[in-house]
Amino acid sequence: MRVKSGRADRGATPARAVREYRNDDRHAAVAAVDGQWLVRGKDGRLTAYARHADGVLRWTEVRPGGPEWSGPDLFRVPHLTHLSLAQGADGYVHFLGRRSVPKKGGPPVVDVVHAIQYQSGRALGGWHSLGNPRKDSDQAPGMGAPVGTVGRFGLVSFFVRTGAGGVMLRRDDKDGKWASWHNMNARGTEEGIAVTLGASGIIDLLVQGPGTAMHWRQASPGGGFSREQDIPVQMAPGSVTALETAADRCTYYWTDPGTGGVVAYRLGGWVIPLGGAPADGPVSVLRAPLDGYDCTVLAHRDLDGHVMVAACGTENEGGGLWWSPTGERTEMPPALAIDSAGRVVLGMIGADGALYIARQNPEAGLAMAPAERV
Repeated sequence: MRVKSGRADRGATPARAVREYRNDDRHAAVAAVDGQWLVRGKDGRLTAYARHADGVLRWTEVRPGGPEWSGPDLFRVPHLTHLSLAQGADGYVHFLGRRSVPKKGGPPVVDVVHAIQYQSGRALGGWHSLGNPRKDSDQAPGMGAPVGTVGRFGLVSFFVRTGAGGVMLRRDDKDGKWASWHNMNARGTEEGIAVTLGASGIIDLLVQGPGTAMHWRQASPGGGFSREQDIPVQMAPGSVTALETAADRCTYYWTDPGTGGVVAYRLGGWVIPLGGAPADGPVSVLRAPLDGYDCTVLAHRDLDGHVMVAACGTENEGGGLWWSPTGERTEMPPALAIDSAGRVVLGMIGADGALYIARQNPEAGLAMAPAERV
């Protein structure tokens, strides 16, 4: 699949005038949100999120398709160490954070916190603590970051890794109450959880382990989870991500610690090498129509921080793909989305803590325009 960066062609093709909506130093991002942090609301507007030293930053398109953005808006949430998002079919964005509050004379108090944004550009609801599955033990400070999804009825399910290497599940119910913690009976897990909601409403869970990946799947939407066969593979820490590439079938992507490159895998198949040299963290993946074909777009930052993109036919990684530099650099994982005009959009947090956006050009294949500073 042809992939082309507008930044790489600047010497030959005049770049579009760049509009800049500049941050000040008080509103600079310090870390990316874990996983997908560029989302499209029910009104068609894209919203980007990042972590600030004092909480959460948000940028929102003024109109669907841009190019103007509002923000960044700062929502103060002290002591956040990690933050992930889960968006439902209703467009609501759920925030799942790991909070670590220092405690004089003892270990920090660590818990999961949750908030909801109901509409693009609107205020967030209140933040509520969802606790810690090991709150009364010495494992409490070792709790990992929450990773979740929103089911077909708008109900949230999220997973956390315990300090002892287990995995715990918590989910809400139709009455707006949170059920008790459920032990997934895992041992020896490592950093890295991929959660996917299938077309039928079934949740798929993959958790990294030492020389293996542990796999669970729901028997039915909203039902219990069954432990599937482990997958004997090596994964770089925290590098796994997943994408539904057919109805209720996932393709998993991770960094192979032996080769340093990206690989793709589907249950029952072979590990497919995709090349590249990604830095730490997961690759961003997205399904998008390109030239009338169902394609998968991938983006990562390499070991020097350069943002690289590639595309291939969905579930046709074996046909080959080529990584193309965008001309941008970042210290944080990039994000991908599709805007209201059907264009692929690449989001990046620059070294200055500002948001940079590159959009697909109307050319064959995947041609990206130069990134603009928001």
